[in-house]
Amino acid sequence: MDLSKIQEMLAKFEQERGWDKFPASQVFAHLIEELGEVARHITVEEGYKVVGIGHEAPKKEDLSREFAQVISLLFQLANHYAIDLEKSIFSEIKIMNERFPAKAWSEYMEGRQKK
Repeated sequence: MDLSKIQEMLAKFEQERGWDKFPASQVFAHLIEELGEVARHITVEEGYKVVGIGHEAPKKEDLSREFAQVISLLFQLANHYAIDLEKSIFSEIKIMNERFPAKAWSEYMEGRQKK
């Protein structure tokens, strides 16, 4: 399934439930909340938050759902503002290809790893 079809499917899902009527600020706040859940997985995995010493372990099987919720809410915001995400992403990739040359960045990142 391509990005446009996913966006259309989610728009229909939102409309059927009336979720398209939520203000963008509330959808954005919910998006940040879900990003926080992804961050929780990362901080535990990397040892910044230590399980058993003040923190509980998030369920690894929930991480996939957290990413899906983030994407769903991001699409909901895009739908609110009538943004075609597929078109926007292809446009941005073109700009980024010109702005961030692959060879220069690959060499730079390889040099960082040697330090």
